Amino acid sequence: MNWHHIISADQFDCDSIKELFELARNIKKNPGLFHKDLADKVMFELFYQASTRTRFSFDLAMKKLGGRVIGTENARIFSSATKGETLEDTILTITVGLEADIIVLRYDKVGGAKRASQITETPIINAGDGPGEHPTQALLDLFTIQEELGRLNDFTIAMIGDPYHSRTIHSLARLLTLYKNVEIILVSPDEIGLDDETKKYLHERGLKFSHSKNLGKTLKKVDVAYMTRIQEEYFHNPEIYKKVFGQYVLSSKLIPSNLKLIMHPLPRKGEILFEVDKDPRAAYFRQVNYGLYIRMALLKLISDKV
Repeated sequence: MNWHHIISADQFDCDSIKELFELARNIKKNPGLFHKDLADKVMFELFYQASTRTRFSFDLAMKKLGGRVIGTENARIFSSATKGETLEDTILTITVGLEADIIVLRYDKVGGAKRASQITETPIINAGDGPGEHPTQALLDLFTIQEELGRLNDFTIAMIGDPYHSRTIHSLARLLTLYKNVEIILVSPDEIGLDDETKKYLHERGLKFSHSKNLGKTLKKVDVAYMTRIQEEYFHNPEIYKKVFGQYVLSSKLIPSNLKLIMHPLPRKGEILFEVDKDPRAAYFRQVNYGLYIRMALLKLISDKV
């Protein structure tokens, strides 16, 4: 594993994930040992789409490691992008002109992070590229599964909501191909089923997956429920959005006894009722905490190995 640009979940193997997870646990257990490790580093956050958890998580992760943070939460409005500046020129300004050590980039179109990585040696971390991928979210999701279930093999996961547009599903599904006896059941309306590219990736790597439209029956077959929001911003036809929105809502009565873990990358928009928050299996806010330590470990590994 080359700990440099983090563009896709494809880059990771079991050994690199193990290294990352072990470091994350060590940092969580002994945070004082790492509080000056990135004291001479500056991280730029360049977000062309709105973010709460990812941006705040990276911001806090860098500061807990002693580094400094410069950034914008909406580069489409609060940067020279409004004047027509290309992504490439923005990246070169930050890397060559301002000597950034790391860039965390969220772009509104697929392939933004890859484009940025092709013109600079400064590490680029993909914090989401439109409906493409979100590799650091997938890593924290996988870490959540391991910490909560105690294993990364031998389980079934339902991925529910919007598999077509969900970059978190696209990346997590890729990581799950690395482990044994894992099965995915995708629960969604037909209009937003899993995209062909991800299907091909899973098929080529032998991960068992299927599609269902019945949430209740599916939950009785799985260990993990991974809920996602129907992502209105990617629908070109508002009538289709209206048709598919609200079809799958997780309530306390719908949760069977066999279900061990409830996850969500957040934000939610009605697909998990607030009453579910009281269920000890609801881990979506713990996911955020796991994500802080995963991102601290990732920043340290990148800085140490560049």
